[in-house]
Amino acid sequence: MAWIVLVLSGLLETAWAIALDRSNGFSRPLPTAVFAVTLVLSMAGLAYALRDIPVGTGYAVWVGIGAVGTAVVGMLALNEPASLPRIACLALVVAGVVGLKLFH
Repeated sequence: MAWIVLVLSGLLETAWAIALDRSNGFSRPLPTAVFAVTLVLSMAGLAYALRDIPVGTGYAVWVGIGAVGTAVVGMLALNEPASLPRIACLALVVAGVVGLKLFH
């Protein structure tokens, strides 16, 4: 259960990062509210998962999911560059996250 919550919390990290960008410095109420709610839920999920997963592994997986998710949303929906080197680097992050899970 801890791993499922950790993955969901990593996805929520993507949501709050995108909402933070869309909040335009907290000047837009709806994205600001989405940011606040998803941030709290993401942190709460991370805290729950860390009861059973070592902090080094849990935090690295959480950040990895959030970073990859945010970069993918940026490339697919926000017109950020989707070059082969960027995609290869994201694949390396995914490989690291999978490795941390496998060797946990």
